[in-house]
Amino acid sequence: MKNKNINLAANKLVNAFLKNKIISPISSNYTKKLSNAQKFRKICESKIKRPIIGFKAGGTGIPVIKKLREKEPFYASVYEHNVLKNNKSVKINKYTLGIELEVYYYLKKSFFNFKKKISIKNMKNFITHIGPCIEVVGYRQKKKGIKSFGDLCSDFGANMKFIIGPRKKFRNNNVKNLKTNISNSKIKQSVNGNTNTVYINPMNSLLFVLNKLQKDKIKHDKDFYVFTGSSVGVVPILNKGIYKGRIERLGSVKTKIN
Repeated sequence: MKNKNINLAANKLVNAFLKNKIISPISSNYTKKLSNAQKFRKICESKIKRPIIGFKAGGTGIPVIKKLREKEPFYASVYEHNVLKNNKSVKINKYTLGIELEVYYYLKKSFFNFKKKISIKNMKNFITHIGPCIEVVGYRQKKKGIKSFGDLCSDFGANMKFIIGPRKKFRNNNVKNLKTNISNSKIKQSVNGNTNTVYINPMNSLLFVLNKLQKDKIKHDKDFYVFTGSSVGVVPILNKGIYKGRIERLGSVKTKIN
């Protein structure tokens, strides 16, 4: 990948991301392989000066990982302007892929100074809160469907907006095998799911992201969110209106789709 060409492509996508525009698809040279897509994502993220509020795990469904012949999920940064409070509205476009329901964690910034290898046991020391959230996913490009993780990863993780549900203090909450549901009652659309579809379970997905942050030597000076991936897959948005997500024991979250 030539530096000049990749920078031109990155500048176009960054501009679309910041100005909420849709552009023609960038070259598949940057998206076909996940390794190239990760490099391209990092170049794009380095060009954005807006605050990062957290990180997301993407491609956490094991059947999808196998189907697309990948070895693991991917992660991407999440920017503050794309994270909304409960009940806020989201405007979609025809390149919106759908809506997801996830478990999120809120962690102490002291994680970024932690020198030991992160593990399920010691990472609990950094978690302060837990809750449900909705993610609206889609491209900044004229693309439809999911052909590869590279497509999703290279386009800022394909996250359009996150809607944050109520926080609960983390008390070593069990997030294994919890029933989940997302619905639009107006059109009688309802999809059930389970937290165990999220890369074994959301705690394992959190560990994956934290391991990647350590490996990539990411530094951050504020407490931060980690969004762990969808418990219901990518649910098509069949109509506008209110979508409500519920995760057993964690609570509910709503957004109005316009």
